[in-house]
Amino acid sequence: MFERISNSWQLVKASAAVLRADKELIIFPIVSLIGTIMVFAVFAVPMLLAGAVDHVTDNGLDIISLAVAFLFYLVMYFVVIFCNTALVGAALIRLEGGDPTLSDGLRIAMGHVDKIFGYALISATVGMILRILHERGGLLGDIVAWLGEIAWNLATFLVVPVLVVEGIGPVEAIKRSTSLLKRTWGEQVIGNFSIGLIFGLLTFAAILLVGGPLIALAVLADSVAMIILVVLVIVFMVVAISLIGSALNGIYVAALYRYATEGEVSTYFSPELVQGAFKPKRG
Repeated sequence: MFERISNSWQLVKASAAVLRADKELIIFPIVSLIGTIMVFAVFAVPMLLAGAVDHVTDNGLDIISLAVAFLFYLVMYFVVIFCNTALVGAALIRLEGGDPTLSDGLRIAMGHVDKIFGYALISATVGMILRILHERGGLLGDIVAWLGEIAWNLATFLVVPVLVVEGIGPVEAIKRSTSLLKRTWGEQVIGNFSIGLIFGLLTFAAILLVGGPLIALAVLADSVAMIILVVLVIVFMVVAISLIGSALNGIYVAALYRYATEGEVSTYFSPELVQGAFKPKRG
């Protein structure tokens, strides 16, 4: 466990070096966050006000509710994948020795908008199926949904850089992503370390060490205004940590793709970090 945390921290530092070189890369996760909030407001808020959620809960999914939910998933996935494509595209330029701009990332994403939509359509379908299994399949459904989510995340781990570089369709990109993982890291892919691990720990530490004492002080002061302020500070910290983690993860995915396709790593990443990304090395 401690070795995994150590490897994860090295990975975070390597990805952070790229982010320091191109600070504008953080803009893509920010745009993604704003976009998802807007999509949520457009779809979820009117549904809540209209009581559609209660209807779905009481009477099961009817065709209209199912269609609205699928459209919500589709638009949400499109926004996220579009921004990830822009981020990964710009990161690939940096890893190859270039100096990308914000417009470079957006240009790359716009150039693949049809493939992004196709991939969003597939992702929304899978997401809906897993959600229905989780909510209506009981314990067995939970297990199947959990395993399906892990399998899907692995299979699609390199889809975005494949779309950016190879220009193939979404179905072929998913097959290509799976093939690259198997060919480069073997059949038994295991998450040896991840950026998510470190940022999960950072989020927990921020809430516990910073948020906890601030909430205690606000409660002791018996001030509603202070409690609201503390909650806003905690939300800001969590969002900031999440945004940085998203940017670093996009950089990491770009680095893994370069290694899987070209056998090369940039000056930012050591070969050991990339080689051990999914499968522990056997000495």
